[in-house]
Amino acid sequence: MAEGETESPGPKKCGPYISSVTSRSVNLMIRGVVLFFIGVFLALVLNLLQIQRNVTLFPPDVIASIFSSAWWVPPCCGTASAAIGLLYPCIDKHLGEPHKFKREWSSVMRCVAVFVGINHASAKVDFDNNIQLSLTLAALSIGLWWTFDRSRTGFGLGVGIAFLATLVTQLLVYNGVYQYTSPDFLYVRSWLPCIFFAGGITMGNIGRQLAMYECKVIAEKSHQE
Repeated sequence: MAEGETESPGPKKCGPYISSVTSRSVNLMIRGVVLFFIGVFLALVLNLLQIQRNVTLFPPDVIASIFSSAWWVPPCCGTASAAIGLLYPCIDKHLGEPHKFKREWSSVMRCVAVFVGINHASAKVDFDNNIQLSLTLAALSIGLWWTFDRSRTGFGLGVGIAFLATLVTQLLVYNGVYQYTSPDFLYVRSWLPCIFFAGGITMGNIGRQLAMYECKVIAEKSHQE
């Protein structure tokens, strides 16, 4: 009982960003908007790295558009980031397995930094062949999961996200929306699934961190009952 009494008056642990919002729907909307803009920002940064390396080529009329990229790329990445960031804590809740490994913002920021580093490596580091590059990025991506996640849910969702995202990318390239230089795996680069896997883990960690308030609200309700 003493432990419950000390934990109940502690809304400070909910996080300063949405701790004063008690409506679950409003919190969900706020998290979605935050995740959307994070995804847009990362898309612009990572796309800049790929363009500098001449990995991605857009048609000339598209290059003249906003930020020298296709206008639909940042919104699509933002929408996908919001969906992934909201899905991870939702699956954790339904499975009854709350993620507790390294749940602090410093760890989340390091995860983002490693994810950007993996993308930078795919764009800047020269390898002898694509197989060596793919295996290296696969090892780095699994290392990112092991360092910042280590959950079966996170790994399974990451694999599913990598598969679906690669399939969508193949369809877009096949239909001529854009293209990759020197594709070596069904119109796309073979290391793309590794990037998508790492991105799913990263956005999942951000979404879980933003959703920490749910655990606190549930604890407070159970204490009141």
